[in-house]
Amino acid sequence: MVRQGVGRLYLILACLSLALHLFLVLFCLSVLQTSCLLQPTSSSSISSSLSGAAPHDRQGSSSHKPLPGHQNGVTARSAHIDHRDKASFDMAVETGKDRKLIGAGTATKMAHGHSKLEALFSHPLYNLPWPPLLEDDWLLKLNDSKEEGYDQANWTSSTETHPPWLSYHLGITRWELYDRKDPNVAEVIQQMATQPILSAVQKSGGTQLKLIVSFPNYGQALLKPMRQGRDAETDVNLFYFSDFERHNAEIAAFHLDRVLGFNRIPPVVGRLINVTAEIRGITTDHKLSRTFYTSPVGNVCFHGQCEYYCTTESPVCGRPQVLEVSLASMLPDLSLAPRRTWRSPWRRSYSRTKLAPWEKNPDYCVKVKETPPYSEGTRLVDFIDMVVLDFLMSNMDRHHYETFEKFGNETFLLHLDNGRAFGRHSVDEPSILVPLRMCCRIRRSTLMRLRLLSLPGHRLSDVMRESLSRDPLDTVAPLLSEPHLTALDRRLATVLQAVNSCMGHHDNVIHDDLEENASDQRSSTGP
Repeated sequence: MVRQGVGRLYLILACLSLALHLFLVLFCLSVLQTSCLLQPTSSSSISSSLSGAAPHDRQGSSSHKPLPGHQNGVTARSAHIDHRDKASFDMAVETGKDRKLIGAGTATKMAHGHSKLEALFSHPLYNLPWPPLLEDDWLLKLNDSKEEGYDQANWTSSTETHPPWLSYHLGITRWELYDRKDPNVAEVIQQMATQPILSAVQKSGGTQLKLIVSFPNYGQALLKPMRQGRDAETDVNLFYFSDFERHNAEIAAFHLDRVLGFNRIPPVVGRLINVTAEIRGITTDHKLSRTFYTSPVGNVCFHGQCEYYCTTESPVCGRPQVLEVSLASMLPDLSLAPRRTWRSPWRRSYSRTKLAPWEKNPDYCVKVKETPPYSEGTRLVDFIDMVVLDFLMSNMDRHHYETFEKFGNETFLLHLDNGRAFGRHSVDEPSILVPLRMCCRIRRSTLMRLRLLSLPGHRLSDVMRESLSRDPLDTVAPLLSEPHLTALDRRLATVLQAVNSCMGHHDNVIHDDLEENASDQRSSTGP
């Protein structure tokens, strides 16, 4: 009996010991889990808004236009950065002024249900004050006109009478294509998505089919049709210049350009149209109308006339009449705002056998830096901005770019024609990033924004997913599949690694546009 009692006692003690160990294990796991969950939250404190900043002379900002580092004591009121977030910015932030800028203002909660996109756009890096624009910094002046068959708008010098697309055109400046906060831009997008289409004609030139459509308020848009599904990857055996253009790539490129803070792609929106009623039934383009036919399964198809992919073997077809398209707002007419086309120094050979000069000469950038317009001003870092955009969306087709002639070499680059982007998500194309690796030069504001987009609170894939969800076609299917969104984060890390490598081997990697433009503002305002 005594032995049995002792045995029971040992059993009870063993059970208590086991229970105590289990309790300690659960407690430790709880502590570790809490620690892991709190880490991203501290990162989101970086997204504090510039609540104490002085109001802008004009809303919005771009990484190219003047970005002063101080105004009305903004940096003096800056908060300190959490040491874990500061470590993430060590490569991009080398001065105390930059640290204060990133942590400027007081921490605020993300608005509207913890929107990462709105938190991003409220960050100081997207709301930097800048000096007033001079008269020569505006692209256009108002010129009234009316044509028969369209709304008889009484346009005057009063902005209240302007249709949104005209106000958008009048808002183009030397430093940006549009102001992100300009309500007219949102209205242009809304009207392109909803206004009736009055006419549709094929756009001349180019290698693939695209149309110019007109709306009742004189607005026009460039239409690119859906040719393949969202999840379809480019065939690995195709050369980059043999790929289809994608309507969703044009939409996603606009959103990515905006998320990066460039504001250099005209507003783009998706739309469902009726091929019969909104193209075939209204077009005055006889060459286009002759290419319509009904497929064996009853779908209404057409192919137009162009250099490539305009045959019955590669038609554009509705289902049976409904078609997804992208609509990109047109730039001002060339007669009003001439543009200059520049051949890209890193243009591909567009040959199946020949290599381009930059592919054969590792010191190619030295020659580029000695050649106008890259030998002075900001043209080289402007080009690197475009390289970063193209690498993130895997666009290998940037053979030329354009600028507005009025502004000469002191202006931004237009990031046009992005239909061949987002072709493959499973593979990254390192050759797109060659200009950055060769030249080892990048704008500070661009680098700081890239660093910000690498943090959990502002992760690039998250803000892109949210931004694209606001497009009308998202109700049909996500504009970018999850693998494409994941690829954005992977490619962003590659860009940052490339800059890190440059900084480890070269001096003068960073073009300090923040300090440079702060000096410009101080000199313009006087002592």
